[in-house]
Amino acid sequence: MRIVLFMVLMVMQSLFLAVAKPLSFYFSDEVTFDTNITKPSEMLGYEVGQWHVRHDQLVQYLHILAKQSERININTIGYSHEQRPLLLLTISSKSQLDNIDTVRQQHLTRLIDMTSDNRGPAVLWMGYSVHGNESSGSNAAMLVAYYLAASQGKEIEQLLANTVILLDPSLNPDGLARFAQWANSNRGRVLSADPNHREHVERWPSGRTNHFLFDLNRDWLLLQHPESRARVAQFHHWKPNVLTDFHEMGSNSSYFFQPGVPSRTHPITPQKNIELTNILAQYHVRALDKQQQLYFTQESFDDFYYGKGSTYPDINGAIGILFEQASSRGHVQDTINGELTFAQTIKNQLTTSLSTFEGVVENKEQLLAYQRKFYNEANQLAKAENFAGYLVAADGDKQKFTAFLTLLKQHKIKSYSLQASYKAYRKGDVFIPLDQPQYRLLKAAFSEQTSFKDNTFYDVSGWTLPHAFNLPFEKIKNKRNLKLASKAWLPEKAMPKADLQSTYAYGFSWQHFYAPKMLNFLLKKGVKARVALSEFTADTTDGKQQFQSGSIIIPAVLQTEQKWLEALNQAKKKFDIEVLGIHSGLTAQGIDLGSRFMRPLKAPRVLLVGGEGVSQYEVGEVWYHLDKHLDVAPTLVEQRRLSKISLEKYSHIILVDGLYSDLNERVTKNIKRWVKGGGIIWGHKRGAKWLLANQLLKAQSISRKEMAEQFDTHQLSYQDRDKLSAKQRIAGAIFATEVDLSHPLNYGFQRALLPVFKNSTWLLKPSEQPFVTVGKYTSTPLMAGYSAPENVAKIANKASILAHGYGQGGVIAMTDNPVFRGYWYGTSRVLTNAIFFGDLLSVQGR
Repeated sequence: MRIVLFMVLMVMQSLFLAVAKPLSFYFSDEVTFDTNITKPSEMLGYEVGQWHVRHDQLVQYLHILAKQSERININTIGYSHEQRPLLLLTISSKSQLDNIDTVRQQHLTRLIDMTSDNRGPAVLWMGYSVHGNESSGSNAAMLVAYYLAASQGKEIEQLLANTVILLDPSLNPDGLARFAQWANSNRGRVLSADPNHREHVERWPSGRTNHFLFDLNRDWLLLQHPESRARVAQFHHWKPNVLTDFHEMGSNSSYFFQPGVPSRTHPITPQKNIELTNILAQYHVRALDKQQQLYFTQESFDDFYYGKGSTYPDINGAIGILFEQASSRGHVQDTINGELTFAQTIKNQLTTSLSTFEGVVENKEQLLAYQRKFYNEANQLAKAENFAGYLVAADGDKQKFTAFLTLLKQHKIKSYSLQASYKAYRKGDVFIPLDQPQYRLLKAAFSEQTSFKDNTFYDVSGWTLPHAFNLPFEKIKNKRNLKLASKAWLPEKAMPKADLQSTYAYGFSWQHFYAPKMLNFLLKKGVKARVALSEFTADTTDGKQQFQSGSIIIPAVLQTEQKWLEALNQAKKKFDIEVLGIHSGLTAQGIDLGSRFMRPLKAPRVLLVGGEGVSQYEVGEVWYHLDKHLDVAPTLVEQRRLSKISLEKYSHIILVDGLYSDLNERVTKNIKRWVKGGGIIWGHKRGAKWLLANQLLKAQSISRKEMAEQFDTHQLSYQDRDKLSAKQRIAGAIFATEVDLSHPLNYGFQRALLPVFKNSTWLLKPSEQPFVTVGKYTSTPLMAGYSAPENVAKIANKASILAHGYGQGGVIAMTDNPVFRGYWYGTSRVLTNAIFFGDLLSVQGR
């Protein structure tokens, strides 16, 4: 019996160790290592690939290497939302590390000095696992760091002498930690390769995203998160020549590296960038051929959207390279190519990391020369344009304008404030000249291109930044008539404000981006506030002032909290918003302060529905908007749990894009009863579709099927299927809508024109009832990005926002996501207004 038990234990142990691969599995016998440098397994207690490394283990190991190796400096460049450190290792020869700031300054000087030589090192940024559940990258980063710290011989000495390597081991620490916990806690001693096993099927939300459920690989341009802001700051601190971006893809694939689809490269990217990408690709070919690994190039992935990790470098003088490894999604998984182990996925990422080193060293002079030319020809290209730059208006919202200009500044784009009015532009608006080193990035950020060589897009086709912020802008042919500040724009420091004195009432404009955040602060402090449903003019501490619809009024007589005025003074300083004292309840013009058109406001209590079937990205985007911009903490509930929750304690329910199959008939009845009792329900995209299907929204729609059927499919051959699909979908474009400025959902807007981001073909028809259509697409709606003419014609004049009463409550539907990727400050105001003013809906649906 003991012998049998012993044999069983031995078999189990051998199975357990089947995925435990020693260093000899990852590195060739030709590589020798310094035995004084700690191996990964000596710190982890297991071999790389045997378990998914936790972020804290990764951090600990890299600090050990930095302490032991004279080739490595380690810095914490920031922290994730969950306060995990963002590490950046600077790796080079000892002589260069000892003078690293001089080396960096010399590298940057070469970008503007065409007479300099190419003797300096190339700068190489190695970035791993921006998607946390694509963890072979971060696990490989340990081996890459070990190789750079401990390997010996002429090859490593040549590499370190000719490069400065910036190693970013985990671009998404929070997502990596979430996924490592999932994969490790669901593996057994005997591994299951069955794709249906729980280990390979993550629950909602997945580890792909960061803390707020954002895809950080789309945030390089948008910079909404601390991980991206820290990374891009260091990118421009160094200006690397090459940046690598290691990902994973579906398990039944193989291995991908760029170049991607040739016709899907952004037209602003120089041809030389593509040539150098092809040159470096040959090194990956040789390395993977040697190991007899399957791979592919020039397929599926593109280089168009400049907000991704592999394309942001392309618009900044570097060569960005995307790597995609078929994912084991756990420790081992059956695929069409056989059994795929986690260790093998790590080895492939290591292999192409090392082949990148080889390619950069052997092509160093070409890479340095290309980057220098990229920046030096910016002036020449700018002068060849038929306009000098862009004028952008603040549009009465200094806070939103500051956020926009701060974003540009983070990308090293310079703006200059107007010192005097020019046509429709006022003092304080800005001029952004084309003639600056970031000429190409500036053009890409302001592009309104709608037609492309290849209209098939892997990601968005339009991302015009001023449209996202709903800021008026235009091209200007020359700047001769502009009176500009001599120095580039910098954010102003808030000026000290005198405390408010006791008076009849106080008021502030809803036009400021952070006015809603300030209102919520006051409401939570117990301050009684009202919203003006009509404009008026009053005698204030600053003379006669006009208050627009949506202005917030705080009458002194209503206050019951003893320290309410102290809270108001605290708020105006905290949020830098002017608050005016109003001397009398009788106004000079318009409604009086005691009018029935002054409606009471309450602090919102928001229920945000998520869970399986619901877009984790859109849940995260709404959560992030409420959290960051409103200081509202939503209650996030998976849809399967709604049947167990009392809705009465909530003022709002939000349904983002998703399939709501878990909302059964009983839950639906409860929601309807809740809305009739005074609740406000918001739905956008398929969230709005659920409202329509369950007869909460009184409207008519145009289905995706109907949109697709308008395309003529006769005479098409099988090879045309991708082109047809590209026409039928909207892969992220910007459309113009016209909004009713008198409607509470549009309070704070100064223009009826509202750009929206659209990536869905589902549409709503305008209501036949008056006052229900809050916004609609214009007759010529396409502003930027690609959409087939058939789709554009169908979208024209359709509804973008519908809202109506339902019993004592209200129903609000939007065909598009108002908070797309966190940077659509413009349309986010509609959702914000729904949160604070949704209960003002008085129009009954038919």
